[in-house]
Amino acid sequence: MKASELRDLGRDELADRERDLTDQLFRMRIQKSMGQLETPEKMRTIRRDLARVKTVLRQKRAG
Repeated sequence: MKASELRDLGRDELADRERDLTDQLFRMRIQKSMGQLETPEKMRTIRRDLARVKTVLRQKRAG
């Protein structure tokens, strides 16, 4: 997901996305520790999407 797409969303939607991505990342870490993770490269995309969401949220809160 691109940052420009995220900037069009509201704060509540961004907060929901942040929670969803954090939950997905948590579940993937558990799967990885158990050796059941099928697509390790997806963790990278989720981490980056989460960082983008957090950045846009911080920008919106700052002004």
